[in-house]
Amino acid sequence: MSFKVVITMNNRPPSEITLNVIRDAGLEVEYVKCATENEVITAAQGADVLLVGTVPHTTRRVLEALPNLKMVGRSGVGVDSVDLDAATELGICVTNTPGINTSEVADHAMAMLLSITRKIPEQTAALKSGAWSDRPQEVEKLRGQLRRIAGTTVGIFGLGSIGKAFAIRVRGFGPEKIIAHDPYVPQTTADLFGVQLVDFDTLLAESDFITVHSPATVETNHIFNIDAFRKMKSSAIFINCARGPLVDEAGLQEALETGEIIAAGIDVTEVEPLDAESPLLKIDNLTISPHVAGTSEVSGREGARRWGENAVKVLTGKALHGLGNPEVVKRIAVLRAQGPSRWDGIPDPVTVAWS
Repeated sequence: MSFKVVITMNNRPPSEITLNVIRDAGLEVEYVKCATENEVITAAQGADVLLVGTVPHTTRRVLEALPNLKMVGRSGVGVDSVDLDAATELGICVTNTPGINTSEVADHAMAMLLSITRKIPEQTAALKSGAWSDRPQEVEKLRGQLRRIAGTTVGIFGLGSIGKAFAIRVRGFGPEKIIAHDPYVPQTTADLFGVQLVDFDTLLAESDFITVHSPATVETNHIFNIDAFRKMKSSAIFINCARGPLVDEAGLQEALETGEIIAAGIDVTEVEPLDAESPLLKIDNLTISPHVAGTSEVSGREGARRWGENAVKVLTGKALHGLGNPEVVKRIAVLRAQGPSRWDGIPDPVTVAWS
């Protein structure tokens, strides 16, 4: 039996690492750059596996139009761009590559916090324009704005693997305490990382710095809105290296421009790429990077390998690197019992492997 894998990433072509993993397993693989649902549906006709990025979203309409599909494989660690409910109902696995960039994202969030508290970009710009020798008052003004992390309260929204990695890093800078909000993590686990769990309002009110490391869900959508920012200290710094939809961008803009918070750093936006005319780009106290927090040579290489391996594993009954909808295994069993299905001749998927 021959199988077909289609890759529809919009932002860049797949790595040769991914393509070689699939080809070496004897599978047909095709890359078609797609920007819309209709383009994905056309490109993926007859596909057994669809490998996707964050855009375009893999909606119910896309999934229902692909009767042979067994798996949607997301690059990276998220699955928020895929309709999980529809995929599960149709008996389609949704996979990702967890754990590949935990260090990178935690490093990036830490780097953003340090860059903002130590005014690195501003000082660089001032010195390159001759301010140190010609306009020393500008340098003195920046000197008076420098801050320390030691003795402060650091807040973490989402204490998963990346939130924990950030807690480990920031502890070395000597904060008085680290607090976090995550209803799915017990205090006994937080204790291992020197973190005190608190409710959301306490996180907002007590933190000098807040960093976000949570998935985008219905519960977390726009959870950081103008009301949330108004509950934060006016001296607070806000960092988001997680997902754009967690933040109401109009609320963030208002909070920064009116002084509800002093500064922010974000690596993600609600719509990506960010439009060149976005008002966010005109806010002086907002630092932005282009969704690169998880990027490094190591994470790119490992992610590309695992992305391709999931396409092979799902068709050969081997343990997947990450399954975003584990309940699909029961649904596949039901579909098999009801008669012919997309899974005919394919072993049942094995839920997860971390190596």
